[in-house]
Amino acid sequence: MTRKAKPIRSDIAWSTPDRIEVHGKSLPDEILGHLNLGDMAFLQIVGRMPTQQESNVFNAIAVTLVEHGITPSALVARLTYAGAPESLQAAVAAGLCGLGSVFVGSTEGTAKMLYEALPPGTKGADLERIAIDTVAAFRARGQIIPGLGHPLHKPVDPRAPRLFQIAKDNGFSGDYIRLEQLICAEAERVAGKSLPVNATGAIGAISCELGLPWKIVRGIGVLARAIGLVGHILEESKNPMAVEIWQRVEDEATQHIRPQGA
Repeated sequence: MTRKAKPIRSDIAWSTPDRIEVHGKSLPDEILGHLNLGDMAFLQIVGRMPTQQESNVFNAIAVTLVEHGITPSALVARLTYAGAPESLQAAVAAGLCGLGSVFVGSTEGTAKMLYEALPPGTKGADLERIAIDTVAAFRARGQIIPGLGHPLHKPVDPRAPRLFQIAKDNGFSGDYIRLEQLICAEAERVAGKSLPVNATGAIGAISCELGLPWKIVRGIGVLARAIGLVGHILEESKNPMAVEIWQRVEDEATQHIRPQGA
């Protein structure tokens, strides 16, 4: 049988020798010099220009994830760069590969959880009951609730209240943020310990307020952390630590099997 060809279509961008358009806007005339990086990311993801309020909120959540110290993703990027300094992009890509359910990617898990608990367009829902049921369901499955808890920032992750305030100041503090906070309170009650909403939990909830699809929420972290990793690689090129880390780890990890004094 002859396969019927499907249409190949993209609505994002097109160009000719003298024109470049992105989502219906001229790149040289309407974008360059007019949009900051966060607004360009919003345009690319959503397909339209952000309002000023959307810009304020989206830029805040993106900036939050650019940098957080010597994290596993930064370590991987630095170590990769030490082995292949001719390939900066490979080092950045290596660092980005570690953005998953534990680091940064829990933004996606939080957004998915909230959308499933409270489908878009739902009005007048009993948020307290939904929070109780959501926590119970995660516990019954033996799953960690995404967006809660932090190994360092206790009893409050200082980024979360600031992000929630920015969302409120710009008119994006609704049921999803309230539900996230109720889930946090219920999780802490049943666990009997501090489980603050962390930065990724706040970003997941705010992404729902913005109406972003949960499947692309992790992408905000990817684009933000890529910038941070470039900074780490630049520092690594000037003041290396990767080789020292490698040698220290090897020495300590194998010390117990080495002959004395070796």
